[in-house]
Amino acid sequence: MSGKADPRAAGEGTTSRARLDRGRGALGPALELVHTGRAPTRAVLTAELGVTRATAGAVAAELEALGLIRVDARPGAAAGSQGRPSHRLAVAEDGPVALAAQVHADGFRAALVGLGGRIVATAPGCEVVDADPAKVLGSVVEAGAELLRETGRRCVGAGLAVPSAVAEPEGLALNPLHLAWPAGAPVRRIFAEQVRAAGIEGPAFAANDVNLAALAEHRHGAGRGARDLLCVATGHRGVGGALVLDGRLHMGSSGLALEVGHLTVNPEGRPCYCGGHGCLDVETDPLAFLTAAGREPGPEVSLLQQSIDLIRGHCTDPAVRAATRTLIDRLGLGLAGLVNILNPDRIILGGLHRALLDADPERLRAVVADRSLWGQSGGVPILPCSLDHNSLVGAAELAWQPVLDDPLGALA
Repeated sequence: MSGKADPRAAGEGTTSRARLDRGRGALGPALELVHTGRAPTRAVLTAELGVTRATAGAVAAELEALGLIRVDARPGAAAGSQGRPSHRLAVAEDGPVALAAQVHADGFRAALVGLGGRIVATAPGCEVVDADPAKVLGSVVEAGAELLRETGRRCVGAGLAVPSAVAEPEGLALNPLHLAWPAGAPVRRIFAEQVRAAGIEGPAFAANDVNLAALAEHRHGAGRGARDLLCVATGHRGVGGALVLDGRLHMGSSGLALEVGHLTVNPEGRPCYCGGHGCLDVETDPLAFLTAAGREPGPEVSLLQQSIDLIRGHCTDPAVRAATRTLIDRLGLGLAGLVNILNPDRIILGGLHRALLDADPERLRAVVADRSLWGQSGGVPILPCSLDHNSLVGAAELAWQPVLDDPLGALA
C-alpha cells in the first residue's frame, strides 16, 4: 500500500469541513428564522439561508441536538400535492427558557418564555411596588426562580421590562415617573445582582417596557413583516413609544429615543410630570380617560383595566362615548405628528390605545390621515397589538438574543 494520502479523501475532508464551518455560521440565522416563524420547513430554511439542502439539513440537525428546535421528518403531505414533503421545523416545546420580569405602576410579574415567544409559565402577579428597587427586583426574581425550580427548565438568561427610559450603556432608569423609585436607579445592575444571587444562569438585561413590547410584536405579533414599525402604547400609567427599523430597535445615541409621551397634544391641558402641559402622557392614559368620563378610580383593579372595562362595557353611556372621542382625537393628533417625522409603514397600538382603536377605528384613522401629509397620500395601517403580555415576551427576547446570535457559544 502506498504511503501517500488519497487526494480524493483529502478533498472530501476539506469539503466536509467547509460545509461544517458554513453550517455553524448559519446556526444563529437559522434559529432566528424558526424562532420568528419565517422558516416552517427545511425547504424554506434552505432558501432563506441561501445554502445547499445538505447544509440546511445539517444546521437543523445541530439545532435539534442543542434542544432548541424539533425536526419532523415525516410530515403528512397536503392533499393533492406531489413529491416528497419537506421536513417541518418548530421550536422545541420542552427546550430552554428565558426568565422575563416586568415592573409597572400597579405591580410586577415574572414568567418563563421559550423560543417562539411562547409563555411557558407565569407567577402570580404582585400589586404592590416598594420604593426600593432592590426589594422589588429581588421579589420578582425569586418568583422566577421558583418557576424554574417547579418546571426544571434550563435558563438562558433574564430580561427586565421597566416603565422608564433606560440609559445606555449604564442601564439606569432615568425617569421611573410612575414608580416611587429614585431617578437614575441602576436597574440593570440591581437586576443582574438579584439574578446571580438566586443562582440563575445566563446574562441579565433591562430595557424600557414599550421598546420591548415593540420588539416582541415585530418578531411574533402584529408588527411581523413591517420594515419601519412604530409602536405607541399606554399601560397602567403614562404613554410610551418605540420604533423598529429594519428589524432592530431604534434606541438613539444613549437608549432614550422615542419618548413620545411628551409630545404636546393639548397646549391648555393638564400639567405633565416633565414640566410641560397637555402631553400625550397625561392626556391619553387611563387616568386621563377615567377623569374625562367622570369616573373616580377605584382600588379594586388597575387603572388600565378599569378604563378598558368602561370602554367595552359602557359604550352607550354618553360620558364614556365623549371621553372615548376626546382621547381618540388627542391620540390621533400625536400619531399624525409622529407619522410626519418618522414615515413608518405600520403603526401598532397597545394598552388603552388598543381599546380606543377597537372602539372607533375609523375615527382614529381619519384623524391621523387628516393631520398627516403621508397619511393623506397613502395611509398608514394602524393595528392593535396582538400579543398578551408583549412586554414580558420582549424582555425574554433580550435574554434570547445571545443564543440567536451564537447558539453553540451561548449554550456551551
